[in-house]
Amino acid sequence: MKYRTLGWSGIEASVVGFGAWAIGGWMWGGADEKAAIEAIHAAIDCGMNLIDTAPMYGFGRSEELVGKAIRDRRDQVVLATKCGLIWHEKRGDFFFASDEHHPSGDGPEQIYRCLAPSVIRYEVEQSLRRLQTDHIDLYQTHWQETTTPIAETMETLLDLQKEGKIRAIGCCNAEPGQLDAYRAAGHLDSDQELFSLLDRQREQSNLAYAARHGLALLAYSPLAQGLLSGRIDPRHHFAAGDQRSRKPRFSSENRQRVSNLLTCFQPIVERHRITLSQLAIAWTVSRPGCSHALVGARTAEQVRENAVGGAVTLSDADLALIDKALAVHGVDIV
Repeated sequence: MKYRTLGWSGIEASVVGFGAWAIGGWMWGGADEKAAIEAIHAAIDCGMNLIDTAPMYGFGRSEELVGKAIRDRRDQVVLATKCGLIWHEKRGDFFFASDEHHPSGDGPEQIYRCLAPSVIRYEVEQSLRRLQTDHIDLYQTHWQETTTPIAETMETLLDLQKEGKIRAIGCCNAEPGQLDAYRAAGHLDSDQELFSLLDRQREQSNLAYAARHGLALLAYSPLAQGLLSGRIDPRHHFAAGDQRSRKPRFSSENRQRVSNLLTCFQPIVERHRITLSQLAIAWTVSRPGCSHALVGARTAEQVRENAVGGAVTLSDADLALIDKALAVHGVDIV
């Protein structure tokens, strides 16, 4: 496993991290606790020390499972979580409504984006409790909002850092102008953004920004929620509650188009003796400005496969073949 520093923090984190959204169950058709804990243990055993979770993943459930899994291995983990999506009060910008399974127009939970100082203070204590730890290695604002000045948010994060409750500061889903505001108010270490072979909208903005200013860039959904794994063909059936079943990107037609794209990658897969998932991960962390890939997994087997992706080095010829295939098959798979 390769390791890269989280910005200027001095914290060395595995280039492939464990993304813990799916183990929270919410929007993924449920999750099995035993399998989730085994998956996290497998990640640590593979040298995958970066674990990324959030309160919103299962309304606290993901954090609870991560806490159970690492309570006797805390010193082996770079623990990342987030703040700013709340359902305990109606404050900030309304984001969406949800039931226990997925967002729903008439769902009983009202989720708001809020990064007010008192909200962050409340959230960090809840996360520390669920994670069974006294500090968080990387604390990130989950989504940006309009009701709290970034300077006020950053002041609170810096105070938490001084108090030893968090070590490094990051943000997620941010525009470059917002990154400027964070950096003007304090020391920002990372930015987490959607980025994959099929999601390159942030490549010229956020990835370039991260490279220019020495930030870590954590790519989430580098497998495009499984589309790039090669295991979701046009006949695949999604479990009840799995949000992918309602997304246009996962229509049978789009799944066929992705399948056609992945077929073009076979020469690379065969040459390196790797899987399509490993190829997608290797490509992600090879892009200028992208330091880490957060890959979701529910089983130990998936984790072990993902970990290999961080050790693969793609040649210029490999990258050229990928770009050519994307130009033909990868446009408008949204």
